[in-house]
Amino acid sequence: MISNPVPWPNGAKVACAITFDMDADSLVHIEHPQDSIKRVSTISMLRYGPTVGVPRILETYRRHGLKQTFFVPAWCIEQYPHAVEAMVKDGHEVGFHGYIHEAPNSLTREDEYYWMQRSIDTVVKHTGKRPRGNRSPLYNFSNHTADLLVEEKFLYDSSLMADDVPYILKTKVGELVEIPTSWATDDWPPYVHSIDLNYVMQVMAPERAMEVFLSEFEAMRQVGGGLWVGIWHPFVSGRLSRWLRVEKMIDYMLGTGEVWFATLEQIAGHILECRKNGTYVPRVEQLPYYHQPVAPKRV
Repeated sequence: MISNPVPWPNGAKVACAITFDMDADSLVHIEHPQDSIKRVSTISMLRYGPTVGVPRILETYRRHGLKQTFFVPAWCIEQYPHAVEAMVKDGHEVGFHGYIHEAPNSLTREDEYYWMQRSIDTVVKHTGKRPRGNRSPLYNFSNHTADLLVEEKFLYDSSLMADDVPYILKTKVGELVEIPTSWATDDWPPYVHSIDLNYVMQVMAPERAMEVFLSEFEAMRQVGGGLWVGIWHPFVSGRLSRWLRVEKMIDYMLGTGEVWFATLEQIAGHILECRKNGTYVPRVEQLPYYHQPVAPKRV
């Protein structure tokens, strides 16, 4: 059912990564730049992430011996350095996620490059390491993003959704690994309810949300050679009732004995190593998809 299954380490049937986008209150400032500071309740909801959610998440990861990936806007690194220092201290990966959660596909190439370089400098300053991976804020990958990532020596991206397994993005300037995402394993649809963030939905109970997340996992495990990536947020999934259910999920996944938990950097590195030694040939996808707008024309 997966046309090109990946040979994961130790015979694992599925590679798993619970990635967190620690956006904190960058979301309300970018959404309401003129009066965000008056939206105190929303700011408090978002600050729950770095102040309460992240410590809770890290404690669970320590207990299970997991190393995972966090994507953090550079502005959030500057605002909440202790949260990022705790991630680094525990050996987790910190990836690039914009400066203040700006949409790359709303920027000129020059502006996107400026904010990328400024953010890289911030990540290096606070973690001691250049980021190897990117997740574009709200998946807003632009026609310039891949080229800029290649030029800045990134190893991988995790913003696109074109496969069940990692593949290669090829551009006019080079290549990088794409570790695909999916809205089916994003915690925004089942949990987020916020007027200020323009997302108002009925909040699901953790068990209902987990039905969706685990259905994706079971499909990948049943077929074999697939990838499961959670795209979650500390202020969302880090809340107590949800995180208690996540702990049960982790116990279950590990208990199958068929899972490789890894950072996205490790997953991308594995794909390239397999490609190099000939044990796996990832699919290659050319970017950009289109060079001009597509519109119907009268004939």
